[in-house]
Amino acid sequence: MDNAGYTTLTRQSGLMREMQLIANNIANAATTGFRQEGLIFSEHVQALREGPSISMATANVRSTSLMQGTLSGTGSPFDFAIEGEGFFLIETPQGERLTRSGSFTSSGEGELVTNDGFRVLDAGGAPILVPPGAGEISAAADGTLSVGALPIAQIGVVRPVDGLGLIREDGVMFRSDTGTEPVENPRVVQGFVEGSNVDPIGQIARMIQVQRAYELGQSFLDAENERLRTAIDTFMK
Repeated sequence: MDNAGYTTLTRQSGLMREMQLIANNIANAATTGFRQEGLIFSEHVQALREGPSISMATANVRSTSLMQGTLSGTGSPFDFAIEGEGFFLIETPQGERLTRSGSFTSSGEGELVTNDGFRVLDAGGAPILVPPGAGEISAAADGTLSVGALPIAQIGVVRPVDGLGLIREDGVMFRSDTGTEPVENPRVVQGFVEGSNVDPIGQIARMIQVQRAYELGQSFLDAENERLRTAIDTFMK
């Protein structure tokens, strides 16, 4: 395969990965706390001593949209949403993780947990204990939980030290290898959950663009393959 073929092939590979991300975004358009994901293309240019330079396009960097999703009221005292920046801090067997999905519940031990059973952590990184039978739980705007007039914990709202280093582990859970830091003056809303921030119409439009770009690249590869076959047949005669 010549340089033109390799260049087009790397572009086709990146377009295929972007199509997979777009399909996943659309599939999670109704998933609570889901963050839309995109792909960043980069170009690598190698200068040659003779002839034109070679350009290769790759798409290996994923970008996560931190745009605010729509808040929906649930009325549940254990559902929370964050207005503005920040993530809830969650304890998993693999370590601390971040999420915007605030659909929580109380475990049998009285701990605030996610629907998967992972413990929600407070501002100090400790599990949040909700005393069974303590009465109605209320939350202040900064995430402080109270029973009556007695504060019992403050929900941890953090952000990654390096926003570009946010790594998605599943649909709504993220890892920050660079560490986290508290969000100053967080805004937590009780009885609401944040919906997905996916723009379905925009994603469908982008899917059409990617599909057309892929088809154009495939047409070029087919034409280049036919050109090489014709050249070989001519030399063999």
